[in-house]
Amino acid sequence: MEIFTSSLMREKVKSDADILSAVLPLLKFLSLSIFGLVLSQPKIQLIPKATLKLLSKLVFALFLPCLIFTNLGPSINLNHIIQWWFIPVNVIISTVTGCILGLLVALICRPPAQYFRFTVIMTGFGNTGNLPLAVITSVCHSKDNIFGPHCHSSGVAYVAFSQWVAVFLVYTLVYHMMEPPLEFYEIVDEEGGSEIEELSEGIEEIAVNDLSSTLLVEAEWPGMEDRETEHCKTPLIARVFNNNNISGEAEVTVPKFDTEGKVSIRCLAEPSIVRRIRIVVERTPISHILQPPTIASLLAIVIGMFPTAQAVIYNKDSLFSILTDSLDILAEAMVPSAMLVLGGMLAEGPNRSDLGMRTTIGIVVARLFVLPLLGIGIVSCADRFNFLIPGDQLYRFVLLLQYTTPSAILLGAIASLRGYAVKEASAVLFWQHVVAVFSFSLYIILYFKFFLSSS
Repeated sequence: MEIFTSSLMREKVKSDADILSAVLPLLKFLSLSIFGLVLSQPKIQLIPKATLKLLSKLVFALFLPCLIFTNLGPSINLNHIIQWWFIPVNVIISTVTGCILGLLVALICRPPAQYFRFTVIMTGFGNTGNLPLAVITSVCHSKDNIFGPHCHSSGVAYVAFSQWVAVFLVYTLVYHMMEPPLEFYEIVDEEGGSEIEELSEGIEEIAVNDLSSTLLVEAEWPGMEDRETEHCKTPLIARVFNNNNISGEAEVTVPKFDTEGKVSIRCLAEPSIVRRIRIVVERTPISHILQPPTIASLLAIVIGMFPTAQAVIYNKDSLFSILTDSLDILAEAMVPSAMLVLGGMLAEGPNRSDLGMRTTIGIVVARLFVLPLLGIGIVSCADRFNFLIPGDQLYRFVLLLQYTTPSAILLGAIASLRGYAVKEASAVLFWQHVVAVFSFSLYIILYFKFFLSSS
C-alpha cells in the first residue's frame, strides 16, 4: 500500500513539474507584455507611442536580424538543411490547413461579402517570427530546461529557418488576397463615397503625422507607408483578369532593320493569359521580401553551408569573434523589446470593426483552438512516417508552435498597405492576442505533458 501511495505521489509531483515547466516560460514573456501594456497607458505614458515605434524599428532592423544571424549561422550546415526540410513544408501545410478552416468559418459565420477573403486570410496565416522566438527564448532561459543545453541556439535556428517561407507567402499570396474586392470597390465608388479612397487618404495622413498611426502598422513593418505604389490600394488582379480590352490574339510584328543591316526581331506578343499573369507578377512587391530579418536568415544559411566560412565567422578564437559577440549582445534585446511593443499595441485597444462578432469569434476559435488540434495530428503523422528528426523533441515543439500562434501581426500592415479591412484586422489581432494567453497556456501544457515529457 505504501509503495502504491508513494508511486502515486511521484506521478503527481512529476505531473505538477510538467505543468510548472510549461507555464513558467509563458508567464515570463507575458509579464514583459504586461509591462508594455501598463507603461504605455495614456494615463501613465512612461513609454510614449513615439518610443514604442522607435523600439519596433530597432527590433525589425537590428535586434531580430542579430538574433537570427548569431544563432542560425553556427547551428546550420548542408546536412542540417537536408534534415530540416519538413520545417518550411510544415509552414505551408499549416497555412493551407488554416485557410481551409478559414473558408469553413466564412461559410458558417457568413461575414459581409467584402470580408470573405479576409476571414480566410486571418485564420490561415500565423505568426512564425517574433512570438515563437519569444516562447523559445522563455522556455530555454533556465539551465534545467527539458530540451538540453543547446535549447536556445537550436530553437532559434529552427524558427529562423522557417521565416523565409512565411515571408514569401505574405508578400506574394497574402498581398494579392488582401486587395480590395472588385465588386465592393466599384459599387462604393459609383456612389461617390469610396471607402478605399478614404482609407488611402487616411494612410497619407498617417505618413504626414507619424505619431497618429497605430503600432499595429509599425509592429512588423516599420516605414511601410514609404512602400506604397500606384496600384497597392486597387483590386489589381480582378481588374486585370476582367479587362476584356486585352486581346487574346497573338500579334505578329514585322522585323525591323537597324542601320547596319542586321535584323532586329521582336518576340511575338504573348497570349492574353500570359500577359495578364506577367502584369500581376510585375506589380507584386517581391523586393519587399528582402527585409533585414530575411537577409540575415539567407546570409546565415549561406555561411553555414561552407564550414571554412562558418569557422572564420563564428569561432570564439577568430578575428570576427568581437563582431559576433557584439551582435549577440544586441540580440538579447530582441525578445523584451518585441514583447514591450506587443503590450503597447494591446494598450491601444480594439478598433471598431464591421466584421461582426460572430465572425470574429469564429476566427479566434478556429485559429487558436481548432488548428492546434489538427497540428498535433499532422505532426504525429509526420513523426510516424519518419519525416522528423528522431528523438529531437525541440524540433517537434517548434513544428507544433506553428499551429498554435495567433495570426501574423504583419497582416495588419498588409491590410493598411492595400487599404482593405484595416480596422477589422486591428480588431481581430487584438482579440486573438488576448485569447492567446489562455490558448497558449492550454496547448503548451498539453505539448509538454503528452509529447515532450516522453523523451
